Amino acid sequence: MTLKEVLIFLKENKNKANLKGMLHFGINIEKTYGLSIPELRRLAGRIGTDHKLALSLYKTGIHECKVLASIIDDPARVTEAQMESWVKGFNSWDVTDSATTNLFDLSPLAWKKAKEWSKRKPEYEKRAAFSLMAGLALHDLVSSDEKFEKFYPYIIEGAFDERNFVKKAVNWALRNIGKRSRGLNRSALKLCKRLLRQGSSSANWIARDAIRELKGEIAQRRIKAAENKRKINSKRKN
Repeated sequence: MTLKEVLIFLKENKNKANLKGMLHFGINIEKTYGLSIPELRRLAGRIGTDHKLALSLYKTGIHECKVLASIIDDPARVTEAQMESWVKGFNSWDVTDSATTNLFDLSPLAWKKAKEWSKRKPEYEKRAAFSLMAGLALHDLVSSDEKFEKFYPYIIEGAFDERNFVKKAVNWALRNIGKRSRGLNRSALKLCKRLLRQGSSSANWIARDAIRELKGEIAQRRIKAAENKRKINSKRKN
């Protein structure tokens, strides 16, 4: 599909009724047609992987185009310049999360950018750091526990940011890391206890919410499944 064809599709399938619901969930509805994520994923299936089109889509500034771009792009062709250009265009949590967990977390640059962006001031740029960590914790099947624990100082620092979309992403990163393995589950819970001693309302919320999940039965099942998946992946590579 061409850029023109995608734009025609979006206009023909515009759904104003969805805009109210999107706004309710904190999604920026500026330059938005109101299409759902399942609709965009179906459209992405028709398009396939297309790096050039992804770049063109993102440049339009249209909400759905930004999300769609993150789904169809090729992570192997993502450059640092592209990541920096896109992150500065993040204006909604869902666009941020789509780019970081559909695309950027599959790039070799992901680990570097997660640490760099955690120091950013703009809310969505900083959120991108922690949603990127959350994506890596879920999709990276080879990195060691120790490598993920190196994110902990950044999580501690980020936990003091009271902004809603930042603290929720910090919490997300901590929970996902703590569900990778038994060792990370233990160290993440220790980190939670440390956060509870800091006297920060955001750090307290992040820690208490993470503790509830990381101690739960569902988390323990996910840890077992994740460890088995990594073992299978390791055997295939060997």
